[in-house]
This record gives sequence, C-alpha cells and structure tokens, in this order.
Amino acid sequence: MPDERIITYSVALNEALREEMARDNTVFVLGEEIGVWGDGGGVFGVTKGLAKEFGTSRVRDSPISEEGIVAVGVGAAATGMRPVVELMYGDFLPLAMEPLVNQAAKLRYMFGGQARVPLVLRSNVGAGGGKAAQHSQSLETWIMHVPGIKLAMPSTPYDAKGLLKTAIRDDNPVVFLEHKLLYFSKGNVPREDYTVPFGTACIRRPGRDITVVAMQAMLNKALAVADRLTGEGIELEVIDPRTLVPLDIETIVKSVRKTNRLVICHEAVERAGWAGEVAMQVMEHAFEFLDAPIVRVCGKNVPMPYSANLESLAIPSEEDLISAIKQMIAAWC
Repeated sequence: MPDERIITYSVALNEALREEMARDNTVFVLGEEIGVWGDGGGVFGVTKGLAKEFGTSRVRDSPISEEGIVAVGVGAAATGMRPVVELMYGDFLPLAMEPLVNQAAKLRYMFGGQARVPLVLRSNVGAGGGKAAQHSQSLETWIMHVPGIKLAMPSTPYDAKGLLKTAIRDDNPVVFLEHKLLYFSKGNVPREDYTVPFGTACIRRPGRDITVVAMQAMLNKALAVADRLTGEGIELEVIDPRTLVPLDIETIVKSVRKTNRLVICHEAVERAGWAGEVAMQVMEHAFEFLDAPIVRVCGKNVPMPYSANLESLAIPSEEDLISAIKQMIAAWC
C-alpha cells in the first residue's frame, strides 16, 4: 500500500508546487501577495514558504493587475518557462480573458504546432463564506467554452496535488480552479510522487438507482445525500468529473446506462452552466437508456448575496438535491 498521510487540500497544493519547482527549474510562480509580500502564501496559504526555499526570482510578487499577471505568464510560457500564475479570486478572471483566451489558447494553433504555452492559471471558485457577489462566483463554464484551454477542478487533497502536477507538466494552458471551502478539508495523500491524469472521472460512490454528477463542494453534498438516502432504499452513483476539459463523458454515460437516471449538480448558476453540456452529451450517447428527463440542481440565476441566509438559498443544498431525486422517482417510477 502507498505510504499515505492526512493533509489539507491547501498543503497538498503547496506540496505539488514545491515538488515541481524542485524537479524542474523552469517552473516559477507569479501572483499578488504570494511571496515576500504575503508571508502566509497568499489568501489561502497555498504558496507559503516557497519564496524562502526558492527565492524571489522564482516566487514573484506582482502588481495588482490580473491582465498583466496572465500576460507575463503567457510570454514566459511561450519562451521556454513553465509559469504557474495565481489570481487571488476567480471572480477576477474576466480581467485576464484577453491574454488567456486570445493568446494562451490560440498560439499553438496559430503557429501550426511550433509554439507551446505550458501555462497554469490557478484561482478559486465558490460561495458559502459570506464573500458577497464579487468574490463568490463560479465561472468555470466561461473557460470550458474556449477551445485550447484545459480545465481542472479538484475535489479532494489527493486530486488537488495529483492534478496540479499533471497541469504543470502539460505543454498546453490549463486553468486550475480550487474551491474556497475546501482549502482546509483533509484527506489521504501519498508521500511518493504521483499524478492524476486529465479526462478520467472518479466514481466516488457506486450505486444502482440514479447517477449524480457533482464536483468540489457539491460533491460533498452529493455524497452526504447518498448516505441519507441509503436508509430509504435509494442507491446513488456519485461521479466526480475531476476535469471539465477534457471531460470523461464515457464514464458518465456508462453509469447512466446502468442507472437510467441522471442528476447534475453544480454551484455555478444554472443558466448556461456546464450541467447543460453534460446533459446534452448524455442525450446524444445514451438517450434510449433514460427512464426520466435529466435534472439539474444548480445555483440560482442571481448575484451571490452577502447575507448568510440569502447566500444559503442561492447555493444548492442537500435538501434541494434530495427533493429533486425524490420528485424524479415519484414521477417516473
């Protein structure tokens, strides 16, 4: 058995950065308050200690300019480095969309494969911490829409470390989105070197009655709901995609062919969210196996409220998921 220990999601990310920087001297990190300016290693402590170990030439504090941070990263990646740039909050991704979408995502194609952009953009998504409308969004579907960018969203400390190492070693741009509420969650992480491949979903819980696809904080709610419904004789199969680009639709389709029902749960607003893309692909590949319409349990189509009571109403709850599942069963038994 691998030598494992319990560490937090944040520490797992820190280890991935430290190990990749030690392995490859072209890897460096860049962002606001991640080094000398931020002794704690940024808002969530992910880069803690890296400046002391690797120096300020490889752990670079930046001005407050998301577009500038990503533009520098694109240039560095295109000229032989492997930058890992950090945006303090994923809500600021729109400020960096020009260099990310029009440069990083396009250069390899526009130069006929002669250029590569091994850039990792780390940031975070999610609500639940009372950070209000401008610091609580989940904008992953914006990125999913852009050809040329890979998109990883780890749900566990194990995946956080393994997927980040894979991202850093990839020769293509990767947007790596963490969840704010998971940074201090804990899990088993091997001591030895490992990676988690992109495009390989994980069946977090096997079941026979309904397939539930969820990630990050919503994955934890789906697993809790699965525990609660077992006592009522309902067995959920819970799938964590791990990456949205590439998307392991084969694992999801195989599950739906077994359970004949699908619920997709994400924290991002429902309108034009990635649940719609997954649902459409399942319709294309497994329509004849569905015994009920696909159901989405997603965030409300509103700006995220600051009030704790209103915020909780805007995010899918365990009760929302249970209600959707029971309505599906009642209507289509």
